[in-house]
Amino acid sequence: MIQILPDHIANQIAAGEVIQRPASAVKELLENAVDAGASSIDLIIQDAGKSLVQVVDNGKGMSVEDARLCIARHATSKISSIEDLFHIRTMGFRGEALASIAAVAQVELKTKQATNQAGIFIEVEHSAITREEPIGVATGTSLAMKNLFFNIPARRNFLKSNAAEMRHIVEEFTRVALAFPAIQFSLHANNQQLYQLESGSLKQRIVQLLGNNYASKLVGVQEETDYLTIRGFVGKPDSARKTRGDQYFFVNNRFIKSSYLHHAVMNAFQALLPADHFPLYVLFIDLDPQQVDINVHPTKQEIKFEDEKIVYAFVQAAIRHALAQFSITPTLDFELDASIQQLDSIQQPFTAQTRSAIQEGNLYQHFTKKNQAHRIEPDSMQPAKNWKPFQSVAAAYNSNIKEDAIAVTKLDLHPATASDSISVFQLLNSYILFSQASTCTLIDQQAAHERILYEKFIQQRANKKATTQPSLFPSTLSLNAADASLLEELLLDLTAVGFLIQKIETTKFQIQGIPAGFENGKEESILEAVLEEYKHFNTALALPLHEKLCRSLARQQALKLGTVLSEREMKQLITDLFACNQPHMSPFGVPVFRTLQKDEIEQLLANR
Repeated sequence: MIQILPDHIANQIAAGEVIQRPASAVKELLENAVDAGASSIDLIIQDAGKSLVQVVDNGKGMSVEDARLCIARHATSKISSIEDLFHIRTMGFRGEALASIAAVAQVELKTKQATNQAGIFIEVEHSAITREEPIGVATGTSLAMKNLFFNIPARRNFLKSNAAEMRHIVEEFTRVALAFPAIQFSLHANNQQLYQLESGSLKQRIVQLLGNNYASKLVGVQEETDYLTIRGFVGKPDSARKTRGDQYFFVNNRFIKSSYLHHAVMNAFQALLPADHFPLYVLFIDLDPQQVDINVHPTKQEIKFEDEKIVYAFVQAAIRHALAQFSITPTLDFELDASIQQLDSIQQPFTAQTRSAIQEGNLYQHFTKKNQAHRIEPDSMQPAKNWKPFQSVAAAYNSNIKEDAIAVTKLDLHPATASDSISVFQLLNSYILFSQASTCTLIDQQAAHERILYEKFIQQRANKKATTQPSLFPSTLSLNAADASLLEELLLDLTAVGFLIQKIETTKFQIQGIPAGFENGKEESILEAVLEEYKHFNTALALPLHEKLCRSLARQQALKLGTVLSEREMKQLITDLFACNQPHMSPFGVPVFRTLQKDEIEQLLANR
């Protein structure tokens, strides 16, 4: 039997598409405050948004009629016809945000327009107005969302820890605050101020939000055409990090995620960064809204360009131009300095008389006379012919080694142990080759060490027997609010593997000890790398938090390809590897070793 759902159930279902967690409400409320023309916006959070999300702005406010209508479904002041969807330049426009919030939380709205003497207070529960009265309030709007999912306990149970939810809130706050540096923003959480951002330039806002270490590391990007404009900043190559760091794209001031445009940025930095490094960028693309479809994803963070190839090429060219202007990319200078142009050697002709005088000089004679140690042969700039056969043989030899290594890694694995009877060799300073009885095994030393360390960290955490190496001189780690929330979320698991970290301020931590075996002096970079990896890859695998941490630490501490090992070190690595529970695969799914049986080796050489 088909029936029409009651409004309160339909509203709750619709809310699931808009309000997934407290950060979803933060995004919607901040964007509405921006659209209201506010010059000052305050975000107040309690219990990571589960108890309270409140946004207070000094915008134009709402009339009594609009205040009543704003919580209704499909209510918006920004769209009156279908054509308006293709000319949108405001942030919030769907007409679902406040209705969705009112469907899953208790709402208190206070608002007043400048032309009115009094404002209005409205209280909403289960999508219905339960209280309404006039109120004395400043011009603007204050909207408080209380007790999120109070009427849907099952959905509330799916919320993450307070630290995790707070991190998402700070991410949304950061995106909106970056997009509008002319607006003053503040963020208070549990009665503590995390941010107080004064109105200023984009560069000032980037430094305020992303850290003072970027103050001297930003390169301005500014290009304009009839089709689009790009503006913003990229980080200098020496500020790049090994994992995806602070990277932001905005289209018409709306934050977006685009792997396609990220690829354009990486191409612009080609040859300036190691392959595993990523630069900072905060880039704004402005173009006609008709050239962009912002309705391809419910969160509006994924969009579609009418001609994405033009945008790609323009982003890449603009960044290259910016880097060249700041002498970061290599350039050729074809213009001589004016003072050089006036030298006699440039101005006066080189006559036959001058040539004769030079050839009779001692300097010329010494460099041209035979049997002189510094004589330069006329054809010395040409490559020696006798070297060519050697070069081609060496190239073929190296190629064969690589092909054989690839062939070995594709075959079935066969366990072995490192005893004194085996012979071990290191190939290309990256792979360990050992033979035993009738087998030959090739090991990826980095993948092997990652597996060993990962199982060691997991075991230490399970047994609670991690050994801590106290720091003689404890260091202080200062983070932005988002990273501080994430580190706080990881503290218990970091302690379980041997770290000793004490929170001393809202965004400052003292590192008092590190796991035994870790190199002193690198604890800050280790923790920063862990945080960066969590910010951008924590959803790649559905694993418990402690397992992700152990993977991350194993990756950082493992021997890298290219590390030279002694025979004793290679044999110890082999012994430790085959003592692991799963020696055949690294924690990241990379095969650790492959073994060839004698008949397989003979088969490889059967065609000789």
